[in-house]
Amino acid sequence: MSVAAWETVLDVLASVCLLGGSALTFAAAVGLVRFPDLLARTHVAAKPQVLGLILMLLGLALRLRTSAVLWVLVLVALFQMLTSPVAAHMVSRAGFRTGKVRHDLLVVDELTRDMEAAEEEIRRREERPGSPT
Repeated sequence: MSVAAWETVLDVLASVCLLGGSALTFAAAVGLVRFPDLLARTHVAAKPQVLGLILMLLGLALRLRTSAVLWVLVLVALFQMLTSPVAAHMVSRAGFRTGKVRHDLLVVDELTRDMEAAEEEIRRREERPGSPT
């Protein structure tokens, strides 16, 4: 294959990645508006949005084809993959503790059980004379 043919193939792949990333990002935006509670919205904000961004970055890298841009895009993708799950987890936990989560929609509620066990442990420590708090 000639160089021009390979460039055409890479351009088509870039277009597919950009369109797929745009579709996933749009689906995440629609989910933020349509989902009923905080936990579902946090999930839809974290999962398809990150995959959509990575597909868009891949499409951009295939289209630009320079090593300097590639390394910047890799750093952006890594930073997004590291920070998005942590941020979603912290927002969900804060929402749970402040009562913003609909408990009737939960199938399993392990956090309430863990919080009650921690409170019980604190009460037992306070009742023991001479124990460190």
